[in-house]
Amino acid sequence: MSGVDAINFVMLIAPLVTVVAIGGVRVGSRLGLPALLLFLLFGMVLGESGFGFEFDDATIAQGLGYAALVLILAEGGLTTKWEDVRPSIGLATVLATVGVVVTIGLMTVIGHYALGLPLILALLFGAVNAGTDAAAVFSVLRGIPLPGRLRAALEGESGLNDAPTVLIVTAATALAVGAPPAGGVAGVAAMVVAQLVGGIALGVLFGFLGVFILRRFALPAAGLYPLAALAWSVLAYGVATQISVSGFAAVYLCAMVLGNGRLPHRHATQAFAEGTGWIAQIGLFVMLGLLASPSRITWDTVATGVVAGLFLTFVVRPVAVGLCAVWFRVPWREQAFLSWAGLRGAVPIILATVPMAAQMEDADELFDVVLVFVVVYTALQAPSLPWVARRLGLVEAGACTAVEVEPAPMDEQRADLFKVTLTGESWLTGVPLRSLDLPADTVIALVMRGEKSFAPEEATVLRRHDELLVLAPGEQEDAVERYFTTVAPKESEPEQV
Repeated sequence: MSGVDAINFVMLIAPLVTVVAIGGVRVGSRLGLPALLLFLLFGMVLGESGFGFEFDDATIAQGLGYAALVLILAEGGLTTKWEDVRPSIGLATVLATVGVVVTIGLMTVIGHYALGLPLILALLFGAVNAGTDAAAVFSVLRGIPLPGRLRAALEGESGLNDAPTVLIVTAATALAVGAPPAGGVAGVAAMVVAQLVGGIALGVLFGFLGVFILRRFALPAAGLYPLAALAWSVLAYGVATQISVSGFAAVYLCAMVLGNGRLPHRHATQAFAEGTGWIAQIGLFVMLGLLASPSRITWDTVATGVVAGLFLTFVVRPVAVGLCAVWFRVPWREQAFLSWAGLRGAVPIILATVPMAAQMEDADELFDVVLVFVVVYTALQAPSLPWVARRLGLVEAGACTAVEVEPAPMDEQRADLFKVTLTGESWLTGVPLRSLDLPADTVIALVMRGEKSFAPEEATVLRRHDELLVLAPGEQEDAVERYFTTVAPKESEPEQV
């Protein structure tokens, strides 16, 4: 097959796989199964035991897995609201560091003494499975109306714990193949802290620099803003890897700053990032399914994975969460949900390719156990999360954002066109335009209500789900957004029907 023919074949297969996988999202939601597991199963069906597509290069799988994880973390950061994260940033950081260490320690003990794994293999198994998975957390939790601080703690943990787990798995693999890292345990701990702090600092710096640039340079097409924001986030990862700090922490923090920086076409940027994140998840899990070999999986492998999943669910995760949450006075209901919602997914399987790429003895066995473990753990927890949240009284009925404000800059930054959407119990609902004390030189140019659009008058009463087009001078951007999200009207009049 010529090079062109090979490319044409890939362009036939890749979109076909994507379309089928997207259909799997709908099927999974109806069956109550995480779509990520269906992607993994789809990859296994395409593999050597199914349609015969062979893929067994662990080094390439590791590289592609890291690339997909970067895009997933960028999507998570761009769609995370800082006001939700801020109250939980301390808890998320402790879960991503202390929680990881506690999990590795307990899983190593259980793996060695309860599951009969050799000590170094038990250590690797604990390290590989220590971190929660960003793809699983972002895709599953955002469909549940949880309190913002609780969701933020879980999302922040999944965004930050990749950095220490990757470093620990790499160090443990080096130890397993006879090349122990310099400095021993203390050296590894110092390296983890330094790389994590460096990645966070670089990500925040890059994020603010990106906000400064994108808010001051008008691009010729609206579609360039989402592309620029995503590319800038990935650039933070690339720079971080070159200066030996955590690229995963850098891309997540950079994207979070960009997502909260009132960028032009912010909602379009978040929608584009979400779509890119889904593509990354589909490609990642299908690839990992191809790498898996069902013929290698024995009943012993299944038993080990199942028992490990049960230990992590009912012993290890609750202990780790309890030790971390006790310092933040987290209510017991939220602690219980944090314990149950520590989802695993692609990250453990990706990290299991590190020993395979290093050609460690028993690396294939480790990969197979991790694969079974992730499937069991995710299939057990993810479908039950809405029910658990309701039983614990954590579901916020009708929870949604009151007002969404999106600036769309006009040429030369002389004016901004805002789209304001009234959702939930906004204070704007039932208020006539005459009662609005808008910032200077700001006007509501158009009201879109259902299928109709009209120019409003002073007597026009705003209704829930109205969409407003607001025109304001460029220098009034902050005042307009602050007004529509925080300021109450001068007076209120009942809504007229």
